[in-house]
Amino acid sequence: DCPGRESIGGRKMNLTLLRNKLYMGERRRTEPVVDSTTTTTAAAAAGDHGTLRRSQSDRTEYSQKLQEKMAPQVVSSTPATLLQEDEEEEVSKRMIARRVKIITELMQTEKDYISDLDLCIKEVIQPLRNKQIARFDVDGLFSNTELVHQLSAKLLSLLEEATIDVEPPKQIIGEVFLQIKSPLEDTYKIYCYHHDDAHTMLESYEKDEELKQHLRDCVQSLK
Repeated sequence: DCPGRESIGGRKMNLTLLRNKLYMGERRRTEPVVDSTTTTTAAAAAGDHGTLRRSQSDRTEYSQKLQEKMAPQVVSSTPATLLQEDEEEEVSKRMIARRVKIITELMQTEKDYISDLDLCIKEVIQPLRNKQIARFDVDGLFSNTELVHQLSAKLLSLLEEATIDVEPPKQIIGEVFLQIKSPLEDTYKIYCYHHDDAHTMLESYEKDEELKQHLRDCVQSLK
């Protein structure tokens, strides 16, 4: 009958639903349980690992930036250092050249001075002394000029020894003046002491026509 058929069909549907429910329940019991603590720990570990990776990345980036900042300074300082060295070398060369020029001028001045003294001795002092003129004090008028000439020749000789065949940076000039310091003081002390008296004596001789003529002859010989 139709009612019986409907009852049988309803039971079949209920059995199907029941089997489905039982299957789902069995599946829930057999599936692995995920612990919330494990999930939290894993997440924290993942976060720490990410932080570690970020920290390493930050250090690498900082290192690269530091190198970039340092690199231009090294490159730029090299030309500056070379330029400074070139300038120092140029200054040193100028100082040496100036020193050589001063030493050369000093020696040339001494040579000219010795030449003048030599002329004075040969053309004035010796001729007047040989004439043996009365009332004419040759030694009083010219003091120790001949000794000054000898000392100047000695000074020039020492200067030449200190400079000839010696490289300019190794030329020691101060030692020469220290070596001859005492003779210079003693010799020029005498010359300077008699200078005013010699000048007064010369003025008096120029008032005497005979003596004045002897002086003119000496001057003409010098010319």
